[in-house]
Amino acid sequence: MAKSIMIQGTMSNAGKSLLAAGLCRIFVQDGLRTAPFKSQNMALNSFITREGLEMGRAQVMQAEAAKIEPSVLMNPILLKPTNDTGSQVIVNGEVLAQMSARDYFKLKRSLMPKVMEAYHTLSEQNDVIVLEGAGSPAEINLKQDDIVNMGMAKASKSPVLLAGDIDRGGVFAQLYGTVQLLEPQERAMIKGIIINKFRGDKTILDPGIRQLEELLHIPVVGVIPYMHLDLDDEDSLSERISNKEVGLIDLAVIRLPRMSNYTDFNVLERFPGVSLRYVSTVKELGNPDLILLPGTKNTMGDLKWLRETGLEACILKHAAAKKPVFGICGGYQMLGTSLSDPYGVEEGSSMKGIGLLPIETVFTQQKTRTRVNGVFSSLDGIFKGLSGKPFEGYEIHMGASESGTPMGTITDCVSGTASVDGCCSGNVYGTYIHGVFDEDGVAQTIIEALAQEKGVTLKEMNELTGQQYKEQQYDLLADTMRQHMDMEKIYAILNAGL
Repeated sequence: MAKSIMIQGTMSNAGKSLLAAGLCRIFVQDGLRTAPFKSQNMALNSFITREGLEMGRAQVMQAEAAKIEPSVLMNPILLKPTNDTGSQVIVNGEVLAQMSARDYFKLKRSLMPKVMEAYHTLSEQNDVIVLEGAGSPAEINLKQDDIVNMGMAKASKSPVLLAGDIDRGGVFAQLYGTVQLLEPQERAMIKGIIINKFRGDKTILDPGIRQLEELLHIPVVGVIPYMHLDLDDEDSLSERISNKEVGLIDLAVIRLPRMSNYTDFNVLERFPGVSLRYVSTVKELGNPDLILLPGTKNTMGDLKWLRETGLEACILKHAAAKKPVFGICGGYQMLGTSLSDPYGVEEGSSMKGIGLLPIETVFTQQKTRTRVNGVFSSLDGIFKGLSGKPFEGYEIHMGASESGTPMGTITDCVSGTASVDGCCSGNVYGTYIHGVFDEDGVAQTIIEALAQEKGVTLKEMNELTGQQYKEQQYDLLADTMRQHMDMEKIYAILNAGL
């Protein structure tokens, strides 16, 4: 069985996902077969494996860091919020049910055997498992029947490294308060503390570190600097939507209330002179060169929000000026003429779409969930340069759309079935495929077309392929963590276990 170590945090967005990914890459570099694991993830950013199963995107990123194929074993429970009080519950990659938070809390302990079965299977296949917690272990109202923080650490006999986010301020209170709210046996599981996202002169921090160690009798094993990395971290959206200056080419993603899979657009940020902004008001939208409508866990509800905020009118005005609009998944559905929900999957009833694409969407009870390979059709409009280019990605949606001119032809990697996908009309484009921009050459063609239309010249982009770029980022993450963590101590904690 594999040895294990767990990263927990004082709060959401403390950097657990990236720290776990960094440890995965370090252990792999040191010759150890390594896999990530998070028993329960709550996220709208999901991924479809080669088997057609659904898992959290953060564990996919960590699997990439570990240089292995993503598997639902790494994330046996995924919760996808549909509103403020309920989520779609996905177990071992398949939808179990739609549940209220209260109903899920009654159920979750019964799912622990499935969690441990997944964990033990991974453990048999690897030398090291790097576990990630969720939120904070000190949520005292949620600690009963915990299966993701200290409950999982105990079940897997994993020593814990507790990470605090100094960038938000109050890191010593975060760390001290978290430890003090734990039960004595839980405190004993914490073998090291990490201060994450530090900017400045560490010598100024040292007196506080010494006092914290004296108070808690737990060593600080690392002070990690604020890292500017381009990786699909689950918490990275907060950084990506921060104030951004408008570039020579300006791309605006409509930040829908139930936006999902925002990682679809990350590749577009890598071009010099290009700004990718997430906007939620008419004032923020401005006058972009391309409007992107992302996926959503509630297409009809978020379309109502678009109308209420005035953003739908802005999208129509943008399209009327012959400027491009591109929708993915739920964003694609919104662009059609109508949406119908006869089974009450989302809002029930029917509603009018934005009307920029000649498609009609009917929500079905069965979720489409698969990986695909595809080729763009012969396209018109500003992005005609995509014609004939290959792409790959995955579908994950409720509903089917009857359309006119398709965006491309696709082959289902699970069943081998061929079909058409998406729709285009003038400079309006839509597809169900997540990851459609990631294939080498696709994003570049889009950016070059926008630059040509605007009459601007952009700097040459780095010649690295998408995969080479990712590998560079993972190695940079590992190098930074090695430099600023006591890896000798980390290995001692790993080898000692609980």
